[in-house]
Amino acid sequence: MKYSMLKRLFYLLVIVFPLLSFGNDDAAMLFKKANDLYAKSQYKEALNTYQQIIDDDHQSAAVFFNMGNAAYKTGDIPSALLYFEKAHKLSPGDEDINFNLKYANLKTTDKIDAAPEFFLSRWWRAFILSISAKVLSVWSVLFVLAASGALALYFFGNSVSVKKASFYGALALFFLGGLSIFMANRQLSYFDDHKQAIVFSNSVNVKSGPVDKSGTLFVIHEGTKVNIMDSNNGWMKVSLANGNEGWIKTTNVKEI
Repeated sequence: MKYSMLKRLFYLLVIVFPLLSFGNDDAAMLFKKANDLYAKSQYKEALNTYQQIIDDDHQSAAVFFNMGNAAYKTGDIPSALLYFEKAHKLSPGDEDINFNLKYANLKTTDKIDAAPEFFLSRWWRAFILSISAKVLSVWSVLFVLAASGALALYFFGNSVSVKKASFYGALALFFLGGLSIFMANRQLSYFDDHKQAIVFSNSVNVKSGPVDKSGTLFVIHEGTKVNIMDSNNGWMKVSLANGNEGWIKTTNVKEI
């Protein structure tokens, strides 16, 4: 467990810091160009420009969020939901993303009520998703650096009161740094364990097995989010928020 958390922290430090900005002037210029196109109601052109940023490996919640807004303006609800969900994965606590995601879901055909969930599970998920892993990774580094500074003050301070304050301050800061690392680790694990996809076909027959001749259990429509449980030779076993399960072809969905 400790090794896994350290490995994830290393990943965050190496990968996330370059994402604190768009990484280079070209990406920043493309982002501004896309925003200008959006402001002029040229939504398809804006989408193409945002996509160039993604193709250059400069993913960010801001880019996906704007792509979701542009797709929504064109009436492409499945794409809007896909982009909003991608933005949500990068910044799960963002209120604007979550609001637009809920609003876009109102435009889907299938209205699926989620199965009852134990309140502790709901609370735990809300806790680990309250702050993005990117922000948590930055906080963890800042807390550890501040704790190291406080610890140095403890060793080199002359006053007893300063030593006492710096010692307990270092403990508190190390705890906050560890908590940030833990939350980032749990958030990454949560998204690793919860693979989801958006239906892009107008109507999809959900089958009882991964073959065409299997019986149809129920029908879902474009924009519906499904949980990916398994895959088999071009088929995907999925479940819905209400617990219903079945098999669909992988060509009917795009993974978040």
